[in-house]
Amino acid sequence: MKFTYTATTKEGKTIQGVADAVNQESLVAMLAKQGARPIVIKADGSKAGKTKRGKKVKSKDLVVFTRQLSTMVSAGVPLTRAMATLQTQTENKYFRQVLTAVMKEVEAGQPLGETFAKYPNVFSDVYVNMVKAGEAGGILDEILKRLASQVEQDASMRKKVKSAMMYPMVIFGITIIAFFGIMMFVIPKLGKIITDLGGPDAKLPIYTQVLLDGSKFMQSNAVFVFGIMFLIIFLFRRYIKTPKGKLQWHGLLLRIPVVKMLITKIAIARFARTFASLMSAGVAVLDALEVTGGAIGNKVIENELKEAAKAVQNGKQLSEPLSQSKHFPAIVPQMLAIGEETGQIDTILIKVADFYEEEVETTIDGLSSIIEPLMIVVLGGMVGLIAASVMGPIASLSKNIGS
Repeated sequence: MKFTYTATTKEGKTIQGVADAVNQESLVAMLAKQGARPIVIKADGSKAGKTKRGKKVKSKDLVVFTRQLSTMVSAGVPLTRAMATLQTQTENKYFRQVLTAVMKEVEAGQPLGETFAKYPNVFSDVYVNMVKAGEAGGILDEILKRLASQVEQDASMRKKVKSAMMYPMVIFGITIIAFFGIMMFVIPKLGKIITDLGGPDAKLPIYTQVLLDGSKFMQSNAVFVFGIMFLIIFLFRRYIKTPKGKLQWHGLLLRIPVVKMLITKIAIARFARTFASLMSAGVAVLDALEVTGGAIGNKVIENELKEAAKAVQNGKQLSEPLSQSKHFPAIVPQMLAIGEETGQIDTILIKVADFYEEEVETTIDGLSSIIEPLMIVVLGGMVGLIAASVMGPIASLSKNIGS
C-alpha cells in the first residue's frame, strides 16, 4: 500500500515523499537503507495503494513467473533486478502490484520466502515453504523449476475435474429451470383446460392433483419459494466453510461410492507430488507433512495425515501409520516403505503421483461418459412425467365429453 512520509537524512535535511510498501516496518527498513530516518508515516487510503485480498492470480501467470524467475536466478541475475524485470512484464494488474511490493521488500533485505508468505492468496503454503527451503539450501533456481512443474500439474488436474463437471452442471441447471418454468407457466394453463373440460369437481389421479396443487402454491408464493431456496444455499455454503462444517461435508463426500473414489485419487496424487517436492527441497519431514495436509483438499484425509505426523514424531516411519489408514490405498505405504529403505522417497512418490494423476484422468473420462446420458435421461424423464400427469387426464376427460 502507499505511505506518505516525512524523514530526515544524515545531513539533517527534512524530506517528504510517497512510497509503496507492504507495511510501515518495510518502509522504515527501505528508508534506513537510503540513509533516512522517518519522523511521520501516514497510510494513504486511496484505492490504488491497497492490496485487494479477494483477488487471485491465474495458475498460468504464476507458472510463467516461476519459470522466468528460475531462469534469471540460474543465470546469475540479482534477485532484485529479476523481480523488477518480471513485474514490468506481467499483464495481470493485481499480480504486478504484488510483485512490486515483493520487490521493495526484497530490496529492503527481506528473504523472498518470507515476503511471499504475506500474499497467501497468490503464493500457497507449499510454494512459500519450497522457496524458503531453496533459499536456505542455496538451490533456489532448481526449486523454482520444480515449483513451476508442480503448479502446472495442479492446474491441469483442476482443469480436468472442472471440465468433466461442467456438462452435468449445465444439464442440471437446465433441468431445474425447466422444472420451475413448467410448474409456473405451463401447468396453470393445462390445469385451466382440465377444469374447463371436467368441471371443478372432476376426479383426477392423485399425482395430477398434487402437480396442480404444487403449481398453484408456487405461483402464489414464488418470492417465498425462491427466497427459501437461496437462503438454504447461502446457509449451506456458509456452514461448509466453517471448520466443523467443512469436516462433515468432506466426510459425507467420502461416503458416496463414485465420488469417494475420485476424491481419494485426487488427494493421493496431491499428497505424493507435494510431499515429494518438499522432501526434495530439504524441508523437514514434520513440516512437510503439515504443509502437505493443507494442500490435499479434504479435511478427513488431512486429519489422517496429522495423526500419521504424530506417529512420525514418536519415532515411526511414515509408511507405518499410513498402512493403517482408511483412505490411503495399500500401494502408497508400500511404495513409501521402499522409498524409506532406499532413501529415494521423493523419486518413488513422484511415480505414485504420476500414476494417480493418470487414474484421475481415466476416472473422469469414465464418469463423463456415464453422467452425460444419465442427466439427459433424468431431464427427459422429468418432462415426460409432468406431461403424462397432465395430458392423460385431459385425454380421458375429452373422451368422456365425446361419448
